Amino acid sequence: MKSDEIRKLSDEELGLEIERAKRTLFEIRAQAVTEKLEDPSMVTKGRRDIARMLTIAAQRRDESQASSAQKQS
Repeated sequence: MKSDEIRKLSDEELGLEIERAKRTLFEIRAQAVTEKLEDPSMVTKGRRDIARMLTIAAQRRDESQASSAQKQS
């Protein structure tokens, strides 16, 4: 999933997408252990997708905390 696509998601959708990606990565790892994985790069791609989503979620949290701090000042 590309950054542009992730940024278009709402906070709730982003949370659900992160959970879905984590479940998918778990399944991919299980396939890798049993050597039934067709494309070994899927593990790396899954990890990077999750990291990308978590980074955008953290950026949103930081922005919301900064904006709430400005309102309180």
